[in-house]
Amino acid sequence: MRSKLFVPGSRPALFAKALAGDADLLSFDLEDAVAGDEKATARQQVAAFLKSVPHRAAGKQVVVRVNAWNTSAWEDDLRAILPLDVDLLNLPKIESADQLRQAMSEIDAIEARLGVRRAVGLLVNIETPRALRHAAKIAQAHPRVRGLQLGLGDLFEPHGIRRGDLRNVHAAQYALRMAAAEAGAFAYDAAFPGLEDEAGFRAEADAARALGFAGKSCVHPRQVAWANDVFAPSTEEVEAARRTVEAAAGGDIGAYAVDGRMVDAPFLARARALLAAAERGRA
Repeated sequence: MRSKLFVPGSRPALFAKALAGDADLLSFDLEDAVAGDEKATARQQVAAFLKSVPHRAAGKQVVVRVNAWNTSAWEDDLRAILPLDVDLLNLPKIESADQLRQAMSEIDAIEARLGVRRAVGLLVNIETPRALRHAAKIAQAHPRVRGLQLGLGDLFEPHGIRRGDLRNVHAAQYALRMAAAEAGAFAYDAAFPGLEDEAGFRAEADAARALGFAGKSCVHPRQVAWANDVFAPSTEEVEAARRTVEAAAGGDIGAYAVDGRMVDAPFLARARALLAAAERGRA
């Protein structure tokens, strides 16, 4: 999950290219990247592509960002997307646990009408001050919430918050990461608008990785390589994690020393998670 590439639903020429690229997740966007008069066509194009293309064979996970729960496009999006083989439904503009539950009740109703049995997970955008304040409650509002995704553009720009100041970025990342951790969900970092600013992208991604984020959203294929590099465990990290796990001899043995450092159950759990992530990256 190191990288998630946004693919505008209104640009079908990009679909196959994205599938052949190096992003771990493909996020087909029916919301912000699509003009209002193109939403119906974009919906049809994304649905047709996901029905016809074996994205599993390409080793990709698929996310679809639908329009907000209180918009006219919401139900049409759900009817088109819920029957498909999709890993995560990305919900924008959720600001409270009550809104999440309302959205989920409508998802349940449409799934029942369509006879959908596969329960798709939810990736919920946290992109307003109110949403950030309620992020932990949102993440715990329904068991199908798998992760929280930070939206710094919507969170910062309307309020004059300088994104170039990494202290501001870190504050938002930390708040979201703690909310996700409280709920046992993953945290995913925001898209970065600078298409040529590799240093700026990496600075945000480095901060996110240090906080335990799963990966970073990308708005251009060139950003995918940057995200994959930042979020890939280093050889040194993998070997240290392997020694930590091997020293436990397959069990949880309380506190013990590895490489001159005391470790116990939380360190062992992190080492196992890092090895699993490294293995997924090689798959």
